[in-house]
Amino acid sequence: LVQNDIKRVIAYSTCSQLGYMFVGLGVGGYSLGIFHLFTHAFFKALLFLGAGSVIHAMHHEQDMRAMGGLRKEIPFTFWMMTIGTLALTGVGIPFTSIGFAGYVSKDAIIDAAYASQGVGATYAYVCVVVAAGFTSFYSWRLVFMTFFGERGDWAASLPASAHGHDDHAHAHADDHGHADHDHEDHHHHAAHESPRVMLVPLAALAFGAVVAGVAFRYWFIGGGFDGFWKQALYVGGDNKILEQMETVPALISVLPTLMMLIGLAVAYYMYMVNRTAPKALAEANPLLYRFLLNKWYFDELYDFLFVRPAFRIGRAFWKGGDGAIIDGLGPDGVSARVLDLARDAVRLQTGYVYHYAFAMLIGVAAIITWYLFGGIR
Repeated sequence: LVQNDIKRVIAYSTCSQLGYMFVGLGVGGYSLGIFHLFTHAFFKALLFLGAGSVIHAMHHEQDMRAMGGLRKEIPFTFWMMTIGTLALTGVGIPFTSIGFAGYVSKDAIIDAAYASQGVGATYAYVCVVVAAGFTSFYSWRLVFMTFFGERGDWAASLPASAHGHDDHAHAHADDHGHADHDHEDHHHHAAHESPRVMLVPLAALAFGAVVAGVAFRYWFIGGGFDGFWKQALYVGGDNKILEQMETVPALISVLPTLMMLIGLAVAYYMYMVNRTAPKALAEANPLLYRFLLNKWYFDELYDFLFVRPAFRIGRAFWKGGDGAIIDGLGPDGVSARVLDLARDAVRLQTGYVYHYAFAMLIGVAAIITWYLFGGIR
């Protein structure tokens, strides 16, 4: 919702869509989860490659605050990413199964969550409906920030990434901005459309993002389910979720579309009409903004729970196991002791005759002493 790196926005969106897939699995609609995985591959790959085209056009810049107005300079990429966004946000014709790929597969999962009688199904339904609004908001936020407005306008109207993991991007944008302010009246680096080798895959993926849902719904979750999956996907006899989701009330079916439109309207207002709203909201809610910017502090939590303990365990094995036991007592330790003994033995072989004579005298004295004290009876 608040990330500024174009690749991060799309990457974290994948986490959200994985949540939809798991909801589909959780309510017993195994083919629903696989169907959304299938359609998601088209529009998410389209968005990632489209972001790559944008970064290429922007001379490796990834911070959306340094972008704006690119629809005029890279129109083909703009339309391809718009198609991907329409598919991701679930645009379709209400009360039908006709729409972009994300509409067909995602709304089927939402209907199944409502129809399910399983434990937690109601909670899951509320979450996926709310997530539909969030998905629409951050997806259209990316489009508006990247392709609309004027280049660099966002840096002044958006909040700084205070103490967040996006600091490096912000610092880069600041450095870039300070360098450009001196000559921005003259020109920006002109953005340029990507070469054909990058654009053709976008067109192929856009085609899938448009038609994959409608074209494959019958086989994945429709009447051709049994013939398509056969024995590859087991469904228990009492699992009727695919039939039950078809009986969901019309108002429930249209609710995700309404949430999508609300997300679009909010994003349009905040990033096209009242561009000071994001910064004002961030300044009014600094803790919430920092919490979202730092991704709920999951990185820090994982670092505390898993990374640091793993480092400590590894260090213990290294110091105590490898260093003390293997190197000290094990094979390496035995070889080291042999070398020490050989080194000590070498010291006895000095090459001086008087050293050997002295050693012989000590030996004779030792034998005589042993004999005098009853060594031989």
